This record gives sequence, C-alpha cells and structure tokens, in this order.
Amino acid sequence: MAQAAQFASLLPRFAMAMGQACCRQLREVSGIDYSLIDYHGVAAASRQFMLAWWLDPERACAAQTDLVARSLSLLAGTRDGNRQIEARPDTDKRFLDKAWREEPALALAKDFYLLCAEWLLAQIRNSPALNDHDRHKLGFYSRQLLCALAPTNVPFINPKVRTSALTTRGGSLLSGFANLVRDLEQGTGLFPITHNDPTAFAVGRNLAMTPGKVIFRNELMELIQYAPLTETVFRTPLLFVPPWINKYYILDLQPENSLLRWLIEQGHTLFVISWVNPGEQHAHKGFEDYLCEGPLEAIEVVRQITGEDKINLGGFCIGGILAVCALAYLWAGGEAPIASATCLATMVDLSSVGDAAVFIDETQLANIEKHTQRTGFLEGHHMKDMFSMLRENDLIWSYVINNYLLGRAPPAFDILHWNADCTRLPARMLRDFLRGIYMENSLVRPGRLRLAGRQIDLRRIRTPCYFLSAIEDHIAPWKAAYPATQILSGPTAFVLAGSGHIAGVINPPTRKKYGYLTAERYPDAADQWLKEARRHEGSWWPHAARWLLGYGGTRVAARRVGSSAFPPLADAPGRYVFDT
Repeated sequence: MAQAAQFASLLPRFAMAMGQACCRQLREVSGIDYSLIDYHGVAAASRQFMLAWWLDPERACAAQTDLVARSLSLLAGTRDGNRQIEARPDTDKRFLDKAWREEPALALAKDFYLLCAEWLLAQIRNSPALNDHDRHKLGFYSRQLLCALAPTNVPFINPKVRTSALTTRGGSLLSGFANLVRDLEQGTGLFPITHNDPTAFAVGRNLAMTPGKVIFRNELMELIQYAPLTETVFRTPLLFVPPWINKYYILDLQPENSLLRWLIEQGHTLFVISWVNPGEQHAHKGFEDYLCEGPLEAIEVVRQITGEDKINLGGFCIGGILAVCALAYLWAGGEAPIASATCLATMVDLSSVGDAAVFIDETQLANIEKHTQRTGFLEGHHMKDMFSMLRENDLIWSYVINNYLLGRAPPAFDILHWNADCTRLPARMLRDFLRGIYMENSLVRPGRLRLAGRQIDLRRIRTPCYFLSAIEDHIAPWKAAYPATQILSGPTAFVLAGSGHIAGVINPPTRKKYGYLTAERYPDAADQWLKEARRHEGSWWPHAARWLLGYGGTRVAARRVGSSAFPPLADAPGRYVFDT
C-alpha cells in the first residue's frame, strides 16, 4: 500500500514535467526554439534514402532478402541449440550479463536486435542517394534511435532489471520512477539525466584544491599561480591553457588525479587560466579576444612575475587549439618567447572530427547564429547533450538503466561532476570558431586565418611541441591531431594514450592504466605511424615529464606566488570557476 501511495503521489508531478518537456521538444522540432538536433535535415536525408529504395527495387529486394535469410538462419540456429550467426561478437558492453548468452529467449532477442541494427546501418552507409555528410548524419541519428530501442532498455527483458524488480517487489522500479521525475523537474537539455551524486563533490571542498592564488584578472580569465611543493623549481615556468567550453578544474580534480598538482610536484612553477562563464555582456567577445586576453596576456604576466624571457606553454582540447594559434601568432611576429608547447587532445586538421561533424553544416550554423544573436550565448546544456550523444550508450542509456530501471542513485564520480558543470559560449566566439576555423579548416590552410592583424601559418612554428592524443577520443580524434607532426617546422613528439578524451588524459601514474604508444619516426600517414608504434605500460605523464625536462632549464629556489606588480587577488580556485 505504501508503494502504491508513493506511486500515486508521483504521477501528477510526472504528468506536469512530461508535459513541459514535450512542449519544449515540440517547439524545437517545429523550429520555434533552437535545437541541437537537425530534425529537418534528418527528415530530408531520410526521404532521400527511402526514395532511392523505391527507385531501385532490385537493390531493395536483395537487401531485404539478405535480412530475411540471415534472420531465418539465426532462428534455425537457436532452435537447434547452435547459434552460429550473430551480428557481432559478444563484446558489446550492454550484453555482458551471462543471461544474454545462456537464456535462449534473451539470446535470440539480443542477436536479432544486433542483426537488424547492423543491417540498417549498413544500408545507410552504402546508400548511393546520399552525400557523405547526409549519410553520416542519417547514420548517426539512426544509431541513436537503435540504441534507444535496445532490449536492454526494456524493463522486463533486461535480466538485471527483472531480477531487481522481483527481489524488491517493485521497489526498484518505484525508486527509478522517482529518479526520473526528479530529473525531469530539475534537469535541462535533451537528456536531463543525473550522472553523478550532486552532493559528493564541490569545487573548493574536494575539487580544485591545489593551493595557489589568482594573481591577474580580466574580462575573460583569471590567471592562477600555484604555490610550490618543492624547495627548488625549474627556471622556466609553465602556463596551461584549458578549454573554455568547460571549466579548468578537469586538470585539478582531486589530489590523487590532479595533473596540475603532479606537475607542481615535479618542480614546475605552474600557472593556469580559469575562463569566465560568459553571459550576455560577453556576446561581442570573439576568438581573437580569447587569444589576446587569454594566452597572449597571460604569457606576458607570467614572464613579468618570474623574470624569465621564455616560458613553457600547455593546452588541452580547444585550449590547445588556442595555444597553437598563440604560437603561430607569436612566430608571425618573428620570435616566440615559448621554450616548448605541450598540446593535449588538440586537433589541427578539422576535416575529420568524427561524429561531431553531424552537428555542424551551413543550415545548422545559421540556426546557431540566429539563436545566439538573440541570447548572446549558446547555453551550456547544448554542448553537454552533444557530448552525451557522441557516446550514447555510456552517457545516456547506461544511466537510464542504472537510475530509472534499477532505481539506483548515480555514483560519486569527479569527472562526471565536472562534465555537468557546463559553461556557455559567447555568440561571436562561437561564430568565429565554427565559421573561421572549423568550416574553413583554416589551421591547415596557411594564411587563411587572420588574428589580431597577423596571418596564422602553422608552418612558421619552430617551437618544440609535444602532442598527446587518446586512441578512443570521440571529441578530438587522434588522426586530427597527428598532422601537426607534418606541418610544424620545429621538433615534434606524438604520443597516443589509451582510453578516451578525458580518461586518457587524466590518467595518473598511480593507477597504472591504459598505457601509451610512441614511435621513432613520423611518416605522412597516421595509420603507418600506428603500425610502427611501440606500446608502453602505465600513464603517459612520466613520459611527458621527461620530455619537458629538456625545456625546464636549471633548478632555482622555489618562487613566491605573485609579485609587487601582480599581488594575489584571491585564493585559488578563484571567482570565475563558481559562475553558473
């Protein structure tokens, strides 16, 4: 009775929240409000795909005959107790529970689902009626739909969900329903799913705890200098440029997995930029402003505080792109006061950015510009939704199962806490980047991009550069970073870590995970480099530290934080990181 009463109390809230969510969705589908999903483009590609089937009945009949034959063969194998035909091997993480192999009905449901999914995606991939972009887009959104329809997402088919519901007499489903209602009421975006325990972490409490001071602030960034953790430090200071599409503390999570703290422990005088979370007042700030008021201004402040002519530079993701642009800008002036650059998950060739390409074309860019002209910025939840869709099974459906079908509380996970702490993007900066850099692919087209009065030509960069990519990176594919080894004029090192965009980078040596690849030479083709690469166990951090030793200079007494010209303004992590 208590469960029935709780369920009844949740129903009105669910109906209200679902009604509001459906209204928002209808406004996006109709084009009244901005939508991350290009509904009209997907519909147009679908029509072209279906029309091609009607106009080529022989091909359509052959494809359907193949599906029927494979389905009958699968059914016959199941009936005979010898399932020999499967769409793919049993490596799909969704079906690791042994019940999907041992229970005949579940095994058939799994194999038939995988067979049909692979068949449909193959038809789209091989469709002659679609251009490459529309084929990619239709395939991507078909994959989203197929993942949503997976048998693992059906409560009384999923064996774990079924067992939990029976064991708790429905209590797990009721708890999951309560979790769903809460997320619908409190969440934002297309997928308002709670990925982590919101009470487990807080910036300044158990995240971004490395001691330091804000020693400079402007409209776009705070510059943090960290306190030394060694008696002596390398003479050449190190400045890190994080991405502004997220907050900087991905580099300074907890003490045991903080890349920044680890670098300080190695003896580096470390500075990091903490970007503002922009509002309407920043709508006019463009990519050029982020360059000038970000790394260029920070470089001069670091040089004045430390008294050094040259510094080491680092960048992560889009912050790495900005760092590369800063290098090209400085070299365009004749000389760069940069001893070395360390670029993490940094793309230079944006012609092949993976599934992220489905979100950007001329029509969608026009919609973004129309929306941001009105708001002054792009809301952070759109970027969060995009990243979730790039790894839909890991970041959407696994949490649907855990939170809503199993009724469990989301785990305490520092990276996902950071991921949910999303930031806005200024209208002009977004336009500058998408049109001037992404659509033009201007980083690999010498002189195509002009910033602060100088032509950007990566071939002029003679600074030694270390590029770190991750082999499973779905945001900055490693093959989009590798071309830097062929373009830059200075010595380059390229290292390929295991795992993905975040886990591959934030991988402290104490965890002994993933490993990394290096090679002696850098052939033109990335695949050839991969064939010649040699695997090393553990984290890439010590390898990068050894490379950086050559550019650190002699050891000097540890420096105090700030200077008379740049006195401390606030304790780290500063003020901007708390902007919501």
